[in-house]
Amino acid sequence: MQITGNHQMARILRHNDESVREGYIRNGGKEVKVFTSALKAFQCNNPIVMAQRKHLDDFLRGRIIGRLECGRTQLEVSEEFGIAQSVISRLWQRFQDDGNVSRCYSTGRPRVTTPNEDWYLAVTAKRNRRSTASDLSRQLSSATGTTVSRKTVYRRLGHIGLYAHRPVRCVPLTATHCRLRLA
Repeated sequence: MQITGNHQMARILRHNDESVREGYIRNGGKEVKVFTSALKAFQCNNPIVMAQRKHLDDFLRGRIIGRLECGRTQLEVSEEFGIAQSVISRLWQRFQDDGNVSRCYSTGRPRVTTPNEDWYLAVTAKRNRRSTASDLSRQLSSATGTTVSRKTVYRRLGHIGLYAHRPVRCVPLTATHCRLRLA
């Protein structure tokens, strides 16, 4: 099958990846089903057009790394999977640096304290229930060198269910108690 018409409008929509027997492209306004030879020819003639996806799933990342470990070039892998070569390069670099291919979720500001420091705060607070957040902040700073505010200590302790207790000076009287006292 030969693809005719406006090639700039055509783009690969989806295809069976491993055994690419058929795929779908958008040609003009229509979605056209094409088979292996036409799909390969379309991919070779339109190298700029790549499949658009936001994130790669873990399985696909593993397959990409597997292809690269077998000796395939980054360009061959990027053409095979329809992914930009820069994405393949970053994935391979991260795999070589720390052996990890899963995504790093890092939204928002990075945490000041590590999980071990949070544990230290919790243990210290449980040992000495009368210590304040400022005291705990100073103790953490002297023990680990990490300076945190009292608000941070308050939040970290709140996550594990430790809150400050205000000592009650006197028990508030109900209306019945007031009447009985004055009678």
